[in-house]
Amino acid sequence: MTHEPTIEATAIDWLIRQRDPAFADWERFADWLAADPAHAGAYHELALLDGDLEMLPAQNGAPANDMPANDTPAAPARISRRWWLGGALAASLAVVAGVGVLRHAPQTQRIETAMGETRTVALADGSRIALNGGSAILLDEDDPRRATLERGQALFHVVHRDDAPFRVSVGTAQIVDVGTVFDVTRADGRTVVAVSEGAVVYNPASSNLRVDAGRRLTVDDGGGQAVIGPVSAGAVGGWQAGQLVYDGAPLSMVAAEVERTTGVRIRTSPGAAAIPFRGAFQTGGDEARMVDDLAALSGTRATRETGGWTLSR
Repeated sequence: MTHEPTIEATAIDWLIRQRDPAFADWERFADWLAADPAHAGAYHELALLDGDLEMLPAQNGAPANDMPANDTPAAPARISRRWWLGGALAASLAVVAGVGVLRHAPQTQRIETAMGETRTVALADGSRIALNGGSAILLDEDDPRRATLERGQALFHVVHRDDAPFRVSVGTAQIVDVGTVFDVTRADGRTVVAVSEGAVVYNPASSNLRVDAGRRLTVDDGGGQAVIGPVSAGAVGGWQAGQLVYDGAPLSMVAAEVERTTGVRIRTSPGAAAIPFRGAFQTGGDEARMVDDLAALSGTRATRETGGWTLSR
């Protein structure tokens, strides 16, 4: 076979799993086949090998001339074709995986920013990623169309390609571009995706939620249901210019974004964290004035403490 080792390994895995009579993951299998013609090619080549093994004759025990003269011949011991193929595929999987490790060891670049620091990364395909403060992202050097946002906030300006959509992994989810400028925030077990241009698809293999320009998706870890609502398309990524615009975002989320953008530590008390914040807010300038403005707009009280501020009712 001449397929990529990772594709062959996945095809082998599907075949082995399908040997289980209780296998029921046919929908995901069909999605995998449809995702790339190479997937179907690798799978069907292995399936043909499986079919060829049906024609193998039964394998018996030791030849008669090797038996002791007075021993009663044992019943023929047929080797199960399924057992043989399962073992062969398992061995092949180990070999393919080993080759993959040797030849395709993952090469990643990790980029971090401190609170209040921003950084823009230009990718080989012409796409750009702007990182807000307190962020960490992994870039796959073997695949410039893939990134993983570990934490923080990033604005993606993606050069769209139908044959190779840009993919962003965040938490256990995946975001796929549809010709796009979009902002992704990952903090405290929550993912927020806001789209400025084009659209993205959230978890295409499962949720398959399309988020268009002027819309924002919010989802919490732990099986929480994704919520899609409006957002000002022009305000997406406004943190780059210090202009933050919100329409009902929880005050805790606002405070976290202000902290990432400015480096000023701001916390919300339990009673103030869920207050919906609406309006435009300008970062920068005098710290005390900025926090006082945030408190006034949210109807809270700002208290200066060691290392930062707390907003409370």
